[in-house]
Amino acid sequence: MDTDTAPAVAQASWCTGCACGAKPDPLAMARSPTSTTGCPEFDITWHDSISRPGPALVSVDGMNLLHNRLCKSAKWFETVEHHLLPWALDGVPLGPRLLEIGPGFGATTRVLARGTHDITVVEVNPRLADRLRGNVPGNVTVLEGDGAAMPLPATGFDSVVCFTMLHHVPSAAQQDRLFAEARRVLAPGGVFAGSDSLPTPRFRLLHIGDVMVPLDPATLPQRLERAGFTGIAVEVRSNRLRFRATAG
Repeated sequence: MDTDTAPAVAQASWCTGCACGAKPDPLAMARSPTSTTGCPEFDITWHDSISRPGPALVSVDGMNLLHNRLCKSAKWFETVEHHLLPWALDGVPLGPRLLEIGPGFGATTRVLARGTHDITVVEVNPRLADRLRGNVPGNVTVLEGDGAAMPLPATGFDSVVCFTMLHHVPSAAQQDRLFAEARRVLAPGGVFAGSDSLPTPRFRLLHIGDVMVPLDPATLPQRLERAGFTGIAVEVRSNRLRFRATAG
C-alpha cells in the first residue's frame, strides 16, 4: 500500500511501526480472554474459543492446540495490526489488485481490506476458507486453493503478500513453487512482499507437532531470484524477517 493515498484509518494503524520491538508471550496470549478493543468496523471477538458463545470455531489440521488458539486470539489480531503489518509493508506499494496467500484466521486480511480496493485471498484449509467468507468485508474474495498451485490466471495482480505462513508450507521445494506461483500471477513490475518468523526456542516450543519449515534469510534472496524476481530485499529484525521483491 502507498500510505500517501491510503485511507486515513489505514494510515493511522499502519504508521504505528514496530519501534517498540515488542515480543508477545505466546503462552500469555493463548490464555488471555478476548477483549472488544480494535476497530469497530471489523469485530474480532469471535476469535476467542472459550469466553464467546456460538458455533464451535475452526481448528486447523496439523496445528497444535496452543498454536491454534494463539492464531485466533484477539491479542494476536492486535499484534498483527499494530506491529507486524506496519513493519512488513513499510514502503510497499500494494496497488488496487491485491492477492494474499494463506490468510488463515484472517487477522491480516481484515487490516489489508481497509486500504485496498479489491483483495483475493487463497486459503488451503477448506474450513478456514468457509469461515473467512462469512467474516471478511465485501471487497474480499475468498478462494480455496494451494498457494503453490493457485487457481488464478497469470499477471492478474499488482501485489502478492503472505505473512507468518511460509514456515507452515511442508517443504522448501513447495515453498519454491509458491514463490514461482506468486511471480506468475503478478503483473510486470508488481511486488511480492511479506514476513515470517525465525526459529527461537519459544517458537519451536509453540510448533511442537506442527509443520515447521523456517526460512533461511541468507538463502531467501537466491530462491526468490530463481523464481523470477528482481530488486530483492530481505531484512531481519529480532525473531522476524521481512522480504520484498519485484516481478521483472
